[in-house]
Amino acid sequence: MAAHKDHHFDREALNEQFVFSAKAKRTIFIIIGIGVLFSLVGLFFMATDSGHHEEAHAAIEMTGNELSSLENPEAVHADGEHAAEGGHHAYHWTKRVKVNLWINVIFFVGLSVIGVFWVAIQYIAMAGWSAGFKRVPEAFASFLPVGLILFLIAFGWGYHEIFHWTDGSLYALNTPEYDSIIVGKQGFLNIPFFIGGSIVIIGGWYLFHFFTRKNSLAEDRATSPTQIRKHYRNMVKLSAAFVVFFGVTSSVAAWWWTLSIDTHWFSTMFGWYHFASWWVAGIAAITLTVVMLREAGYLKFINENHLHDLGKFVFAFSIFWTYIWFSQFLLIYYANIPEETAYYVERLSSPIYRKYILVILLVNFIIPFFGLMTRNAKRKMTILKVICIAVIIGHWFDFYQMITPGTLREHGSFGFLEIGMPFVFVGIFAYLVGMSLAKAPLVAKNHPLLEEAYNHET
Repeated sequence: MAAHKDHHFDREALNEQFVFSAKAKRTIFIIIGIGVLFSLVGLFFMATDSGHHEEAHAAIEMTGNELSSLENPEAVHADGEHAAEGGHHAYHWTKRVKVNLWINVIFFVGLSVIGVFWVAIQYIAMAGWSAGFKRVPEAFASFLPVGLILFLIAFGWGYHEIFHWTDGSLYALNTPEYDSIIVGKQGFLNIPFFIGGSIVIIGGWYLFHFFTRKNSLAEDRATSPTQIRKHYRNMVKLSAAFVVFFGVTSSVAAWWWTLSIDTHWFSTMFGWYHFASWWVAGIAAITLTVVMLREAGYLKFINENHLHDLGKFVFAFSIFWTYIWFSQFLLIYYANIPEETAYYVERLSSPIYRKYILVILLVNFIIPFFGLMTRNAKRKMTILKVICIAVIIGHWFDFYQMITPGTLREHGSFGFLEIGMPFVFVGIFAYLVGMSLAKAPLVAKNHPLLEEAYNHET
């Protein structure tokens, strides 16, 4: 075997600048426009169907009341009281809009913070192979400030319908609505703590990104090896601190934002499961972006070896996600404890949601497992693009399955709105990432391990 020979390079030649072209922006606006159009069509059908259902329900109720009034005059009063009690839980089509907004906010905030996490673990591991494209995951974090604003809007608009624990009647002693389990969680599940903690979590994620990005750009401007080493050490320290912070806050976020929807459910593995879904989707999004940039003529030093390692990440962590999914499912069903199995019973026994479990397993495990099993498949940009898009969609469905059954229950559905709203979020996310990439050199030219990335072989 021939000895490996390092190919030294001119760092200035790698001073690539991403140009966010008018054509790229136009494509993104078209994606957003398609999403808005589909969403509006979905809203129209939902409002129309809701009106028909309400008319039919009113006619049935009126007929029933008329018959009851003839047979028992007190029945009308009783029915009225029952309607008043159940009015808070009545379904309106706008609830579906609020739930879909929440799903997309949580999913895309997750994609964004995974960019910060990716950069952090590369620095802690002193990984050189990925140094050349670290600007891509860095750019993902540009969505976090927008994500925080959308998070507060989504929660402020829909919290009373998404989160059962926000119903004040559950905490009233000596009433039929009193729920001792939810009362026991009141120290953690209360609105001020939820909002304040969520701001700290997302704000903290962005703050770490702000300082790592600042050091990253300062490293590019450094003119001496001493300055470069200083900024690199700062990045390692910040990355180590972020990983600890993220390890705690990602689980707390999972418990607050997703697990608390099914307030009575218990799962000690849910934090890991929630993270695993974010992590695989984030890796797939990073890989997809790198491939698209390479196809557009950027990142010229990216070769089959880099693609191979990115493909291995998607392949390996798709198996990791499946392991967590199956472990949680198996242990809960094996124990057969009602407050734990209720979560799966609700999803497996429902004709609405049962099919999505099979879709999720197919797209998130079977496709990446067999599609990326061979060495050659991991080194082909077309295969990576197709599988990464499938994995991102599959994990969006994973979050749909986590959130929708506990909120919409029998009213859950998949239609134009569920197609359109993710398109809008994809467009916003892509626009912010493109703007971020255009603000700095595409390659971190002074990264101490950049030559390792240039000479990377597998």
